[in-house]
Amino acid sequence: MFSVTVREHMMIAHSLRGEVFGPAQKLHGATYVVDATFRRTELDPNGIVVDIGAATTALHSVLSDLNYRNLDDDPSLAGTNTTTEVLAKLVADRLVDRIHAGELGESASGLAGIMVTLRESHVAWASYERTP
Repeated sequence: MFSVTVREHMMIAHSLRGEVFGPAQKLHGATYVVDATFRRTELDPNGIVVDIGAATTALHSVLSDLNYRNLDDDPSLAGTNTTTEVLAKLVADRLVDRIHAGELGESASGLAGIMVTLRESHVAWASYERTP
């Protein structure tokens, strides 16, 4: 399996519902380093997994919709506990939407998988993996 990973970051504010979250139940900020890994079993005719520039642009675009925002105020996330795991899935799903829209170019049509990892710190992160 071949893979290409692009990286970006985002800063959000949110609160989490549930006793399990302790002080994170209060409004707080989080800065995530976000890795998007694209996988395919065989390289395309140009010898690539996906156009790195297009993948970087798509990831930046997805994150710009969330960056510097209080996610508690986003109507599309109402009722959602925006945990790191949930946000990893949200970013992956939005990247797949861009793949289907053709924004990552012809090579993206052969992708076998995509994985998004949100790193909360140097010791804690969460990932979500899916097929395009």
